[in-house]
Amino acid sequence: MANNILDKISGAISIGIAGHVRPDGDCVGSCMAMFLYLGKRYPEAKIDVYLEMVPEVFHYIKGIDSVHTSYETDKQYDVFIALDCGDLERLGDAGTLYVNAKHTINIDHHISNTKFADVNYVLPDASSTCETLYTIFEQEEIDKHIAAALYTGIVHDTGVFKHSNTSAQTMKIAGDLLSHDIPFSKIIDESFYQKTYVQNQLLGRCLTESILVLDGKCIVSTISQKTMEFYGARPKDIDGIIDQLRVTKGVEVALLLHETGTQQYKVSMRSNNQVDVSKIAVYYGGGGHVKAAGVTMQGTAYDVINNITKMIYQQLQELS
Repeated sequence: MANNILDKISGAISIGIAGHVRPDGDCVGSCMAMFLYLGKRYPEAKIDVYLEMVPEVFHYIKGIDSVHTSYETDKQYDVFIALDCGDLERLGDAGTLYVNAKHTINIDHHISNTKFADVNYVLPDASSTCETLYTIFEQEEIDKHIAAALYTGIVHDTGVFKHSNTSAQTMKIAGDLLSHDIPFSKIIDESFYQKTYVQNQLLGRCLTESILVLDGKCIVSTISQKTMEFYGARPKDIDGIIDQLRVTKGVEVALLLHETGTQQYKVSMRSNNQVDVSKIAVYYGGGGHVKAAGVTMQGTAYDVINNITKMIYQQLQELS
């Protein structure tokens, strides 16, 4: 299958690449790694990357200035590649370009992926889309810049190799990427751990206002639009909060509700051991992994919390 993907791209004059809305480290890393790799392998092709505004912490990745944040919807590509997207809707405005393309390719690692392309290459056991890409790329073509982009995605989706999606294969791949003399410590510190003052303020507020439910098995925190406006914060500024909630002693599931509209919440879910949060996310129209998933839900915060915790309780009861 991996060879089929490169065969499908070979000979294309125009290639489009896009990742999901609100791009994270794996999304940015995989899109840029593919951009750099194809540019090296097919220098005669016109290659465009489409992403929403890329966070400044990823601006060390080579070619990041080439990313398009606006879309010419009437453009038609020979091949369009969706990366790190579980379904077509997650492509956002780039979805129109994807649908208009002559051929489409979907490369991902989410178990909930809907296989929405002509060619689908989805590895649910991979830690990240960047790990999936590594299995496609010819090793002799990977250079320092491609390695840095791939390493970025792996680091972010594994939580610096601490999440359960980290496998022996993940570590072997990361080790090989290190052999390309990438600044791995700087990548980890500056793109993953380093926080702005506003991000730390939001983290502190979410921790202070969090509540425990289900006899301490679930921790919940909600951040309103009003709070985001008060701090002048962007959605990216709440990254990492859910992971800090998750490591609360005795907690099985962490929930972070981010108000995005009137009675509308983007819900991030993390599980430590037993609960499959992807089942809950898919039930409500979202997706993700067994221990990390997300969904957008309508209703009051209390409605959302009650609906999700009811399903968490059911799973815990079945496992007890």
